[in-house]
Amino acid sequence: MPVLLRDAAGAISFYTRLPIPLDGDRQRTFADTQWAAPLAGAVVGLGVGGALWLALLPGLPVQLAAAFAIAAGIALTGALHEDGLADTADGFGGGRTRDDKLVIMRDSRIGSYGVLAIVLSLLARWAALAALAEASVAGAILASVAAHAGSRAVLPALLAALPPARADGLSADIGAISGGTALAALALGFVFLLPCGLAFAVASSLVLGVVTFLVARLALAQIGGQTGDVLGAAQQAGEIALLSSATLFLLP
Repeated sequence: MPVLLRDAAGAISFYTRLPIPLDGDRQRTFADTQWAAPLAGAVVGLGVGGALWLALLPGLPVQLAAAFAIAAGIALTGALHEDGLADTADGFGGGRTRDDKLVIMRDSRIGSYGVLAIVLSLLARWAALAALAEASVAGAILASVAAHAGSRAVLPALLAALPPARADGLSADIGAISGGTALAALALGFVFLLPCGLAFAVASSLVLGVVTFLVARLALAQIGGQTGDVLGAAQQAGEIALLSSATLFLLP
């Protein structure tokens, strides 16, 4: 159990800005802790759901409350995945060669493709969360946890399936992800989908798998592998897919 708790603390510390104390004498690698990526996502999802509930208490409109909830999630993660989405959109959309794309993705400046990608991502997540909250606050909170956990559950599988596109950087530094770690993350992510219903869990898993596969194929075609930015883009795409599925299954 102490090993599992240390793994969970490491994952939450990486995926969020929460001040989680870490054991300085850890022997397991960061790659080994990635089974807990969906657990870190669930923490973010709970934060988003909690912010939504608090914003609705004084009677704010659901649209405004959903905006505050999305902002709370961004504050929790430091816009980690939004930044990756923007860099990926700029690189894939603005670069002509593989090397050009990788250079653009490493540039901290944001271009028009990146701005549009973030705006569309925010709009999609806000609209889905507002619609869910209008129907049921409890349902919106469960969907938020499911979307954040599930969208991070696929990241270890992407790391295991795709080679790093560059020799340095976040994804290269993480190291090799074992098949067992990736499967454990997927299984844990599926568990977090179940509170929204078995039909939702099964159907949204299929949708998430298709979306993740498309992101992986696009990354291979564009830069020959994955980077930390590609992982961020995959998380954003997965979160949108799961929230969209929730609107189909949870709305009356």
